[in-house]
Parts: sequence; structure tokens; C-alpha cells
Amino acid sequence: MSSLTIHLPNSIRAHVERLAADDGITVDQFIATATAEKLAVLEAGNYIRSRADKADDAEFERLLGKIPAAQPAEDWDRL
Repeated sequence: MSSLTIHLPNSIRAHVERLAADDGITVDQFIATATAEKLAVLEAGNYIRSRADKADDAEFERLLGKIPAAQPAEDWDRL
């Protein structure tokens, strides 16, 4: 484990402290978890972009063409 000094605006610090206390965790744990969540989101986006770059658009269109035209069965699915 390593240490990192960060500077936060007072309003963000107060918000973090309140949310950490509400969750019953330390500010350090809150920030570590929030950072891990953000990293996961960014990595997922990178993964999806890399997969999209490798996609065969012609094959995708060919497969879409095999789907029969049909109306949605449920009203909520018509939006």
C-alpha cells in the first residue's frame, strides 16, 4: 500500500466525509473504492472501443438482415 496526498475543494471533502461516515468506512476506503470504480468504468470503455474497432460491419449487417420484422409485443417496448 502506498500514500498519496491529494487536494480537494472543501465542499467535496465534506461530501466525501459525510458519505464515508454514512457507509461506516474511512475516507481512505471511500476514495480507494471510488477510484477503483472509476478505473473499472474507463477500462470497460476502452475494452468496448477496442472490440468495436475489430468489428466486421458487413457481417453485423448480414446478421441483422436475418432478424424478421415484427412489432414489439409490449407497449413499453415501443418507445
